[in-house]
Amino acid sequence: MESPETDVGVLESAQKIILRWDSTVSEDARERMIFDGPRDEIDRYLQGVDHLQKSMDSTTLSEDQTNALQIAMARLEDEFRNILFTHTSPIQTDSLVDPAAVQDYTDDVEEGSSRGSAGYRSTTSIRELELVPCEVVDDLRSIGARMISAGYSRECIQVYASVRKSVVESTFRKLSVEKLSIGDIQRLDWEELEVKIRRWIRAAKVCVRILFASEKRLSELIFQGLGPDTEDACFMETVKGPAIQLFNFAEAISISRRSPEKLFKILDLHDALSDLLPDVDVVFSMKAMEAIRVQAEEILSRLAEAARGILSEFENAVLREPSTVPVPGGTIHPLTRYVMNYISLISDYKQTLIQLFVAKPVTGSRDSEDVATPNMDFEELEEQTPLAIHLIWIIVILQFNLEAKSNHYRDTSLPHLFIMNNVHYIVQKVRGSPELREMIGDYYLRKWTGKYRQAATGYQRATWVRVLNCLREEGLHTSGSFSSGVSRSVLRERFKSFNAMFEEVHRTQATWLVPDTQLREELRISISEHLIPAYRSFLGRFRTHIENGRHPENYIKYSVEDLETSVLDFFEGNPVSQHARRRSS
Repeated sequence: MESPETDVGVLESAQKIILRWDSTVSEDARERMIFDGPRDEIDRYLQGVDHLQKSMDSTTLSEDQTNALQIAMARLEDEFRNILFTHTSPIQTDSLVDPAAVQDYTDDVEEGSSRGSAGYRSTTSIRELELVPCEVVDDLRSIGARMISAGYSRECIQVYASVRKSVVESTFRKLSVEKLSIGDIQRLDWEELEVKIRRWIRAAKVCVRILFASEKRLSELIFQGLGPDTEDACFMETVKGPAIQLFNFAEAISISRRSPEKLFKILDLHDALSDLLPDVDVVFSMKAMEAIRVQAEEILSRLAEAARGILSEFENAVLREPSTVPVPGGTIHPLTRYVMNYISLISDYKQTLIQLFVAKPVTGSRDSEDVATPNMDFEELEEQTPLAIHLIWIIVILQFNLEAKSNHYRDTSLPHLFIMNNVHYIVQKVRGSPELREMIGDYYLRKWTGKYRQAATGYQRATWVRVLNCLREEGLHTSGSFSSGVSRSVLRERFKSFNAMFEEVHRTQATWLVPDTQLREELRISISEHLIPAYRSFLGRFRTHIENGRHPENYIKYSVEDLETSVLDFFEGNPVSQHARRRSS
């Protein structure tokens, strides 16, 4: 055991070392940093601090010694700050979000590597960068231990957090994570927000899995075991504000006004946050960061609710779409294209939406009480997922609306062509998407295929029955027997009626449009199969009766070949048909 004289000598020596580095009285101390100098000088200073602290624990220090300890703590605080500043290099965000770098990192994880590229430790999707060199961590830890032991933990935490938080904020700026309030975000145009959402998803992955995880690791390396919850406090002071800033963006989107165009970016946000949530739980596992975990979980729940709400409102919007001006030529309505393209995009998010939708759509909801709705028997869809039933319901609503729109055509044939075109487009869109076809199933595909074929038949009846009636034999003969003579006047009227009707149909329906090439060809073939044989037979049986009379050209205006050519003009959407131009030339 050392004598009191020895203790006094050690304390005086320690006091001298500390006062020599008092920057308030020494120019040399102001210009130099202890930890930039030789190792033995660093060790002597730390030993001096240790002697004062040891004496403080066992005896009462003199006023001069107490002042020396305070000077030492102020000096260590400056040294701590300087080391952090000197050895803090900005994170290279470009390499962190580069697809090739991400792929290399993913490959490391898949191969079971406990360590990725030099400088970071990887655990599942979390990637911890070496923010400061290991030897520097040892110096920071040695300073932190002495400051915390002397009762200066608050000062130590504040210095640490202020330096590291500035690095986090600098990284945020590089990742385009802006400091916007929820109100600021909700006032932005949706087009601008779409760009920001894409940036946010990329940035959030980097922030949670790399930036925040690395900051947590650094605080653990420096402060673990030095005081109760010190490393948690340092980490919290460093990243809590930035973390709240990061998640406030997703929160603002989750509570923003709903509209159909927002669905897919909201689902992108939902998927990204859902993917990140396990990492959020790991990185923010301490009790002091529970608010961050809760915020992330609540945002995810609100994004899910927003997606469900948007799809429900979309159903209602399709039902209520108010346009009454018929589309020219009975072609595909813009609403049909919009709804089916929207549904096709929905199918791309099948896995996410299947988890979000657990309830069937409700027909006749309060949102549609003042609007007629189609009848639908949901019992026949018992084995379908709720999401599939929602999509089928939207298509049923779409067809219901299209039926109403078809009533605005004045021509009795055009509503049938309009329904044929639109339902055929619906069927083709479903068949063209494996995901959509799987969800909707063959039952409704067959049902809708039958519907557009029925519409095609309805078109032919509305257009061609009266035309073909001109070519019937009944009423041409002068008596009840077919062997009796033919009434030439009745026959002439038949030919004239046929010519007038066909010319009108040809002139009108050449301007109508069937956009699908195969459907257009099938409809022309079906017309020809009914029209051409009937005309050929009628012309063959009664041609001589006209040609033996006066001015036969006034009655027989079409050859069979003329009709065949004219049918090719139908449904092209051309105001003046090619055949009409040929006949007038």
